[in-house]
Amino acid sequence: MSARIRVSVLGVSLLVVLYVVIGALLGQAAGEGAYKQLAVFSEVLSRIRSDYVETPNLDRVTRGALHGLLEALDPYSSYLSPREFDEYKAKQGQAEGDVGLVLSKRFGMFIVISTLPDSPAARAELLTGDMLESVAGFSSRGMSIEQARLLLVGEPGTGVTLSVVRQRRTEPFQLELVRARVRPTEVVSTTLEDDIAYLKVASFTPGKAEEIGRVLSRLEAAGARKLILDLRWCASGEAEEAIETARLLLEDGSVGYLQGQQYSRQDFPAHPDQTLWRGPVSVLINVGTAGPAELLAAAVLDNQRGEVIGERSYGVGALQKLIPLDDGAALILSVAKYYRPSGEAIQGNAVTPSIAIERPDGEEALRPLRHAPPAPGDPVVLKALDVLRAASVEQPAKKAA
Repeated sequence: MSARIRVSVLGVSLLVVLYVVIGALLGQAAGEGAYKQLAVFSEVLSRIRSDYVETPNLDRVTRGALHGLLEALDPYSSYLSPREFDEYKAKQGQAEGDVGLVLSKRFGMFIVISTLPDSPAARAELLTGDMLESVAGFSSRGMSIEQARLLLVGEPGTGVTLSVVRQRRTEPFQLELVRARVRPTEVVSTTLEDDIAYLKVASFTPGKAEEIGRVLSRLEAAGARKLILDLRWCASGEAEEAIETARLLLEDGSVGYLQGQQYSRQDFPAHPDQTLWRGPVSVLINVGTAGPAELLAAAVLDNQRGEVIGERSYGVGALQKLIPLDDGAALILSVAKYYRPSGEAIQGNAVTPSIAIERPDGEEALRPLRHAPPAPGDPVVLKALDVLRAASVEQPAKKAA
């Protein structure tokens, strides 16, 4: 058997064994089964030491297996080696430069969900669905999202090179992004018709729900009675901000809940005393809608508070926990999922709109919108206007039959 094949077998074997062992430690196996799994692990290590073609670097292979193990759980769980964990701690709150990418991972490569407004990634016109073959010269295969983030952030003015794979292009292309301070953007608001207001949110950064509340009060005072809430390409931020925003729109019902194997269920009920907007609402979503924005859209839909218009969202909704390990390494582990009021997990399931609008062909449809009032002729906005024109102001818009 060749050395390359032996290394592959070794890596796969360790992945399987480590999955079983860590599964046992997390409570996914117990009793005699756990002891049998530990015995298998011990036997595999013994065989590697005695029979492998050369003295193996077990530390290196084990680290690679751990990276694969965590990635196999979901795209957002990560293993950080001691060196990576030190870098993670050093950059927390200290790295002021970023490129403004919101990433997930599929098919072994990073997928661009969205870009933050006025960021280097937005100015470079990266598209939703673009795949990153490499980051800063390192292959994305075997790299966790947290490892990629450590490479993407840094001092403002410094550069990072990406190798980008785009649909309908035969070859990857290189892109140099210069890190910059990416500032939170204010919500965009305007009046589209006499009583129909438009509000666009780019990210649920801290304080966003309070800002949205102020804007809604101002719009209502100016005569608006119906609302288009545009969450397209809104893919980042804090779940708490989206929950508080949902409470501005809901008089009763549930915003959703959070629950995990070892994480007690945490419910997010509507609070009637926090309701600020009682008029009809239409929410706009697309494939670049992810995370907190999906929780808000699902709350509107499941409570029959209004229509959700556009295309199926991305499907991100898990809570991560940082777990330091004894050897100086760390795990970033998904410990709970966000569930919509209907009881369906958002992670992996996403939000399907009540009124679907087919996305036009071409790259332009995958380029995140400018953070500005909608362009004339935007088909999703036009559909929302049609829905709201027919809605009664006295009560929330009813779901279409």
